Amino acid sequence: MKKTIQQPTLPLSKRFLNTISLSLLGGVLYAQTAQITGKIVDENKNPINKAEIIIGNESFFTDQNGNFKLSIPSNQSVIVTFNHDHYSSFSQTFTLKDKNRKEIFIQLVPDQSNAIELSEAVVSFQNNNNKPLQSTTLSAAQMQQGPSLTGGVADLLKTLPFVNSNTELSSQYMVRGGNYDENLIYINGIEIYKPQLIRSGEQEGLGFVNPAMTEFINFSAGGWEAKYGDKMSSVLDVTYKRPKKLEGQMEASLMGGNLTVGGASKNKKLSAIVGARYQNRNLVLNTLKGDTNFNPQYYDVQTNINYKLNEKWNVNFFGSVSRSRYEMFPIKRDTYINTFNNPLLLSVFYNGKEDDRFGTETGSLSFTYQPNDKVDLGLDVFAYHSKEREYFDIQGSYFISEVDNDGNAISTNDVGSQIDHARNNFDALVAGIQHRGKYKINKNNDIEWGAKFQQEDIRDLLGEWQAIDSTGYVVNPNPNNGLNLRYYVNSQNNLKSNRISGYAQYTSKFMWNDAKVLFNAGVRTSYWDFNDEITVSPRAQIAVKPDWKSDMLFRFSTGLYYQPPFYREVRRLDGSLNNKVKSQQSIHFILGNDYEFKWMDRPFKLTTELYYKILNDLNPYYVDNVRIRYTADNNSKGYAYGLDMRLFGQFVPGVDSWFSASYARAYQNIDNKGDIPLPTDPRFKLSAFFQDYMEFLPSFKVNVNLIYASGLPNGAPQFSDPYQYQTTLRDYKRVDIGFVKEIINQKDLKPSAGTFWSNFKEISIGVDVFNVFDIKNQISNSWIRDVNSSTVYAMPNYLTGRFLNGKINFKF
Repeated sequence: MKKTIQQPTLPLSKRFLNTISLSLLGGVLYAQTAQITGKIVDENKNPINKAEIIIGNESFFTDQNGNFKLSIPSNQSVIVTFNHDHYSSFSQTFTLKDKNRKEIFIQLVPDQSNAIELSEAVVSFQNNNNKPLQSTTLSAAQMQQGPSLTGGVADLLKTLPFVNSNTELSSQYMVRGGNYDENLIYINGIEIYKPQLIRSGEQEGLGFVNPAMTEFINFSAGGWEAKYGDKMSSVLDVTYKRPKKLEGQMEASLMGGNLTVGGASKNKKLSAIVGARYQNRNLVLNTLKGDTNFNPQYYDVQTNINYKLNEKWNVNFFGSVSRSRYEMFPIKRDTYINTFNNPLLLSVFYNGKEDDRFGTETGSLSFTYQPNDKVDLGLDVFAYHSKEREYFDIQGSYFISEVDNDGNAISTNDVGSQIDHARNNFDALVAGIQHRGKYKINKNNDIEWGAKFQQEDIRDLLGEWQAIDSTGYVVNPNPNNGLNLRYYVNSQNNLKSNRISGYAQYTSKFMWNDAKVLFNAGVRTSYWDFNDEITVSPRAQIAVKPDWKSDMLFRFSTGLYYQPPFYREVRRLDGSLNNKVKSQQSIHFILGNDYEFKWMDRPFKLTTELYYKILNDLNPYYVDNVRIRYTADNNSKGYAYGLDMRLFGQFVPGVDSWFSASYARAYQNIDNKGDIPLPTDPRFKLSAFFQDYMEFLPSFKVNVNLIYASGLPNGAPQFSDPYQYQTTLRDYKRVDIGFVKEIINQKDLKPSAGTFWSNFKEISIGVDVFNVFDIKNQISNSWIRDVNSSTVYAMPNYLTGRFLNGKINFKF
């Protein structure tokens, strides 16, 4: 089946310089070509005979065993398309050096679903059923390449235009003005929950998603299909690996390490992957302002096991166990407060400590049944358990002083003390069963459906209070509570409830004159017996690809998205529960355009999205670091709008990068008092994920994460009127750079055969420089009241400074 390939013009590009083109005769010198070999299989891993492989205007075909061997031009980007009449086409760009050989295995999925390259995760520009129209596909490899403090997908998400986060210590994020609780996360089709008591990124530890175990990532910032659940802002859909052979990865760094091992049986029916991670952030937390001793420790173990019983039945198990312990011993802190008249110095001396523990377990057992080519059926049994403890007793003696021009204290205006106490215990068990199905009516039409039942058993023991004493005078904003405390919450709640939800959706592909059209419409419904509420959520998406010379895709999505309350949204500020709270509501209108083009003879994609959201029955909330406290009333409404842009492509040959920009606003109107920004109002943002390497030393690579974002609203003290606190935090500015030097790889730096080092696919060492410019970003405020003037001062809480982390990585 081998066919001689006529060599096209070979551009020799130097990045960011003008392109110089030389015409060379193809096939004359072997040094001018590289080679790709491999196999194309179907969804059952059977070879596909006469699958078409397209390079430019040339077509090639696989043999009866699905095998192929191709020669392609070297030292340039070449787009190779794999196609068959009964399967979706799949394209990938290859950039290989002279005489290089690459072996790949391609799995094509029927009915124009997304193709999968089994050797690595890739980014595809295809739009299909399995990938939501309003979604971004991310590479699992990119999650591991860039510098990261949370060890998960969040650091990569934060470089996207529609995602905001003003902290590098948390794996949580905000999307288009929504808060941390408005985001859905799925792993292998199972919804993932997060701990409820965590109030700061320091406590949170590792992100849930393990990058080393991840195969595919789809992220949607709105307008998603009915098959995804009930939230108002975003969906993160993650699929874990099913290894085809023995593989592993081990990394050790100054903050901890991880080990991942996977493999499969000889007949490929059984596959399993296990990953373990450990992290201690003591070194990076020591860059925080103030004198504090930390002892944070986080670890988790995850596994994904898959067994193919026969050609029709498959069973999958996913399990995760995580533990976090956060100890903090504050000693002293000095903070300058800029006032209108004169600057002040707030000095605080501490006694006491905080000791928090968070433990979660997640498990799911999934059965899939495919009786024929038209029907796919699935049944999932799942459970989530979280046990959390937040204990602290911290006393702070504070002095508010006037300062001279050199910042030295010259007189003391106020002396006082503050005591913060908490004994909070939380235990939640969520368990349920769900069914998912799909029927392929024909090649271009199908329907999907699903139903889920889950039970929630939550036990919450909440005990918090705060006392502020200034020269013998106790500040009490609410004298009716009978306690000389500024803040007091004491409650014990047991909530056992049931939820039922279901969906149905229809997808169709057809031609509209010369344009290709993909249409999806569906409806989702849910019921919760705690507030006796039924919601109905219609949703629709359409994509049109005109037959133009320019490669463009136009998308429009709309839908009514409800967010049924979880436990935290029904708990009032005083700790009591409100069973009258309704679901919050968001109506999405999203218009998008994908423009694919070639620049410097390399592929690029410009994605632009314009959106507007109508928000009803909002539950007002206060944000403190990453903790959210709701008022448990639906007494607010609002709206959000914005423009997002992302340029994705190979700015450097062979590696993907992107630049993002967005402008967005999000407002609320509480009790018809007028519009004010939501506590998560995003405004303006610029970000980038950039990869580079040295031409004379390609084994040395550089990865850069860059974020500039307007400061979020500074929040308001609990029980206060948010209309009186309408200033913003400082703009968030951060640059993280990762340097990696490959010592061994299977392309250019192969070890000698038969040696110990030949067992490794890759060995690399690296240095991550976090917060390169040592910018003191602000995440929130602590509120201090000066009794003499009754003034409430916002004491800024800063994030981490510059930190260097060394690491070594082994892959086998």
